[in-house]
Amino acid sequence: MATTQSQRLGIFSVLALVMAATRLHHFDAIPDASWGVFFLAGFWLRGSARWAFPLLMAEAVLVDFFAITSQGLSFWSHYCVSPGYWFLLPSYFALWLGGSWLARHQAGLRPATLGMAAIALLVSEAACYLLSNGSFYWLSPTTAAARSLDGWFANLGDWYLPFLGTTALYVGIGAVLHVLLTLLARSADGSRTRLAG
Repeated sequence: MATTQSQRLGIFSVLALVMAATRLHHFDAIPDASWGVFFLAGFWLRGSARWAFPLLMAEAVLVDFFAITSQGLSFWSHYCVSPGYWFLLPSYFALWLGGSWLARHQAGLRPATLGMAAIALLVSEAACYLLSNGSFYWLSPTTAAARSLDGWFANLGDWYLPFLGTTALYVGIGAVLHVLLTLLARSADGSRTRLAG
């Protein structure tokens, strides 16, 4: 949605900072904003996927590497870094695509856009969750002994709503900021027009 390169870089910087600050302490009081960040980046940085998505993805892996190794643990043998870890790439890209789709089809600050945002978020977040959770469950050596379809569905049920709630919270904060900044920009444009006339 940003029109200039400096706006895009500014938005990217803020999103990267939010992800780094929250992902580093994944299970602390402030939940990880990564999923919301990728959705919002797809919306605000649509058309910049060639540079913004890989940089956000690299940041996510670097933050994970730092968080794991700073505890004195090996990144490559950590519980979370299974073969399924690499499915975060298509998982996060699903969120990016959801945000990008919304940016392309949204109707401005109208109620219809809110409905489209809810649909885009639900579909892309569900795809992300199925890819990330499914790949971890089915490919991780940690779950090998207990793998079953019933076990996977139980695992999906345990974690889906918390992940959806956290993602929706961050996307909601982003939506409120978007609306406020859009209204502020319109007000400033109106003031300039009146002064010029």
